[in-house]
Amino acid sequence: MDGTLAEYHGWQGTTHIGPPIPKMVARVREWLAAGKLVKVFTARVGPQPDDVDVLAIREAIQKWCLEHIGQVLPVTATKDFGMVQLWDDRCVQVVPNTGEEAARGGTD
Repeated sequence: MDGTLAEYHGWQGTTHIGPPIPKMVARVREWLAAGKLVKVFTARVGPQPDDVDVLAIREAIQKWCLEHIGQVLPVTATKDFGMVQLWDDRCVQVVPNTGEEAARGGTD
């Protein structure tokens, strides 16, 4: 979410979500229009210290999605076997079964 779907300019609290990134929002809308399941994948709803209200975080993300994408998206911190792609600002793609970075000349 942060830095990929919504602008991120440093931590501003658990329920603060930055303005939408237009190119990514358009991409998500295209996927949804094509009938694809799109989920928000974020560590914000993963295991947290006891004093963090994950429900409030999830609700803030869902509200943001409704406002900027037009519908509530599932929010998760867990990958699953049905996942086809992961778009993120911190990912490094690895060529399957090689340990090589895809950006360094590997192939899928």
